[in-house]
Amino acid sequence: MTPNAGLTVESILDDLEAGRARAAWPDATTAGGWRVDPRVKAAIVERFADRRTVDWSVGPFDFRDRAAFPPRTLAGGPWRIVPGGTAVRAGAHLEPGVVVMPPSYVNVGAWIGADTMVDSHVLVGSCAQVGERVHLSAGVLLGGVLEPPRARPVIVEDDAFVGAGSALLEGVLVARRAVIAAGVVLTGTSRLFDLVEERVIDGTSDDPLVVPEGAVVVSGTRPASGPWAASNSLSLAAALIVKRRDAGTDARVALEGALR
Repeated sequence: MTPNAGLTVESILDDLEAGRARAAWPDATTAGGWRVDPRVKAAIVERFADRRTVDWSVGPFDFRDRAAFPPRTLAGGPWRIVPGGTAVRAGAHLEPGVVVMPPSYVNVGAWIGADTMVDSHVLVGSCAQVGERVHLSAGVLLGGVLEPPRARPVIVEDDAFVGAGSALLEGVLVARRAVIAAGVVLTGTSRLFDLVEERVIDGTSDDPLVVPEGAVVVSGTRPASGPWAASNSLSLAAALIVKRRDAGTDARVALEGALR
């Protein structure tokens, strides 16, 4: 299949839901391993230009939204959408075996890979890319990216674990098998302090942060600079890589197969 072949504004939602189009594709030949297709986000934004609003009724629920983004039917798909207030917007793709716990929201352009668990109160933002067998724990926020079109969306690769209450924003890429502990906040321009390799990993607006494969990231602190900060014992939040994923980590983050 040719990625995003025949892409049009009229067909973009159907193409995204069917998996024929993606905002970003895995590509081993590209720096960072992902290739962004700006046409996808541009087509989504163009649909938003239709500012008409329409009323819809789906089951017992009433909706009023942009005419270009009708509600979608999720019944009969190869996934579990547990009752209780979850919404998956038109133009989001779910692979077989995905489980979405209520209440959660999956926005337009998002891609969620096979056998991934989306736990309660999770937001998967516009165009976020989530791999296979990922666990997005309760309260996780994956930021959405629609503009600028060439900006990399938030990406969480296969077999990663994102702990409760964490936020991944502005094009952060979490490489496969990485573990993000509860409450960690990472933006595209965050600094990640690697205690294992004794290095600092910087993200920039042009080259957003990449969390290395198998890294275990926790919240920490570092001293704020300046004598006044020192005299008041002030510190800044910091994200730390404390180890690489091992069997003990696997046991702590394992999800019972029955829950999937």
